[in-house]
Amino acid sequence: MEFNQLASSVVIEMVEGRPSLRSYSDQLELIGVGRSAFVFKITKQAIAIKVYFPQMEDIAKVEAANYQRIQGNPYYPHLYDYGDSYIVIDYIEGFTLFQCLEKGIHIKTEHIESVQLALRSATEAGLKPSDIHLRNIMIDRNGNIKLIDIARFNSKNIDKQWTDLQNAYYRYYANKWFPKKIPTVILNFIADIYKKRFLPMSVRKVIFQDKNGIHV
Repeated sequence: MEFNQLASSVVIEMVEGRPSLRSYSDQLELIGVGRSAFVFKITKQAIAIKVYFPQMEDIAKVEAANYQRIQGNPYYPHLYDYGDSYIVIDYIEGFTLFQCLEKGIHIKTEHIESVQLALRSATEAGLKPSDIHLRNIMIDRNGNIKLIDIARFNSKNIDKQWTDLQNAYYRYYANKWFPKKIPTVILNFIADIYKKRFLPMSVRKVIFQDKNGIHV
């Protein structure tokens, strides 16, 4: 089945303002739900397809254009195809930095340095990296850094999230006394406090709405 056919097999309906997945091809395995899309792995292939919610379909072309700018960059998935409501990229087998903290998987200094190189290379390609957080930075099974979810890599606003994460790594995590395994509830609490304290009021309002099913 072609990529566009697989994407067309995904039926999404809005129920009380929230996207609800009704059906999809048996060649797809649901592996995640984001703020704007359902993500599937194509069976027997190391390829993922991201199908956007009906009200978010315009993001598909934006994210595809961003991937095209960094095509061939080892820090980002390869883009295979895209359409009006989907993109097809490499399936990255590994763990996000958020999952690493949950599971106690050590995040090395080399990983942080690689993220910095990845962001710098995106900037050099004409992008403006934004929305960099623990859930869109991955360590693959070979120990290499991969960045995913780059739809917001053309933001006009200055994003200090990565700078703050980097500072927190060297100031706290890198110390021997700092715990390398942190309960999910605490990680979510820290993230929530960060959003409330550091983001502009207009952005905070949208984030709170997102918890009720509205996209940030």
